[in-house]
Amino acid sequence: MWIVRVALQRPYTFVVLAVLILLLSPVLILRTPTDIFPNIDIPVIAVAWQFTGLNPEEMEGRITTQFERVLTTTVDNIEHLESTTVNGQSMVKIFLQPNARLDTANAQVTAVSQTILRQLPPGIQPPLIINYSASTVPILQLGLSGLSEPELNDVGLNFLRTQLVTVPGASIPYPYGGKQRQVMVDLDPRLLQSKGLSPADVVTALGQQNIVLPSGTAKIGQFEYDVALNASPRTVAELNDLPVKVVGNSTIYLRDVAYVRDGFAPQTNVVRRDGSRGTLLTILKTGSASTLDVVGGIRGLLPRVIPTLPPELKVQPVADQSIFVRAAVSGVIREAVIAACLTAAMILIFLGSWCPSRSRS
Repeated sequence: MWIVRVALQRPYTFVVLAVLILLLSPVLILRTPTDIFPNIDIPVIAVAWQFTGLNPEEMEGRITTQFERVLTTTVDNIEHLESTTVNGQSMVKIFLQPNARLDTANAQVTAVSQTILRQLPPGIQPPLIINYSASTVPILQLGLSGLSEPELNDVGLNFLRTQLVTVPGASIPYPYGGKQRQVMVDLDPRLLQSKGLSPADVVTALGQQNIVLPSGTAKIGQFEYDVALNASPRTVAELNDLPVKVVGNSTIYLRDVAYVRDGFAPQTNVVRRDGSRGTLLTILKTGSASTLDVVGGIRGLLPRVIPTLPPELKVQPVADQSIFVRAAVSGVIREAVIAACLTAAMILIFLGSWCPSRSRS
């Protein structure tokens, strides 16, 4: 073969190449992401629309279909679209061509989402736009327990998640389970009917009297004071004192027909841990990041994050995929060493000699 002939004619060239391979191999091995599956670079954009209370049929006809029709005329390099519509929510997945530019598609999707708002039902909010690829998979889950369900959801969403997301290559969606904290207005239909009011009157009163206004400052003499307005109550209980309607000489307050409390939204999923309800926080691996690096970063950050949370909170890592990845990599290394030893033994047996040769005179 020609490569053997070149190696015999230029031995020093191959010696230098072997030394370069020996020196560069450790650097490349350390920089190569350690994972089971390769990075599948299929760009996908997910657009989540939400309109609480709208049934799936209306959601699909008035939001999902309209948005998909606009996407096909304004966004470049679309491979195909997938959508899922449920009560009050619509998820549209935009699969792009492999050579598409994700930043350009992001800008186009964002622009058309803001433009189409005027054509959708009044009151709908702009969508949530999320980027991910086929290699974005769960690699670690954190089980939270020890507190009430609203507290678990609040701690996981606003405190634990915001600190762990700083790990390179980690993406953390909203937690599963728990109760999402919201200010709830519990209406009494009988009291509303007795006072000649409708739920729309309560909504209008809240919208017109619970507002945030710029108050500015007032300069009096040589001092300049901040001006505070009472346009927005400072506590939840004060919302009960908002006037709804004036009938004759009497004022109907919100507390007369409803009760405002610090509550939670209707719960749509439940997580149980050791028989009791808890919350589950899922960590995803994004892009070409290594599973071992992401899990190691999360586990290394947890000892510094947990002391900043309530002492009653218990954080238990579950479903750690790095254990499987580490075992798979160890198996590959073990098999490679065995194969190298067997190959060396075969070469020694068939091409070498176990004892030195003796010359005869």
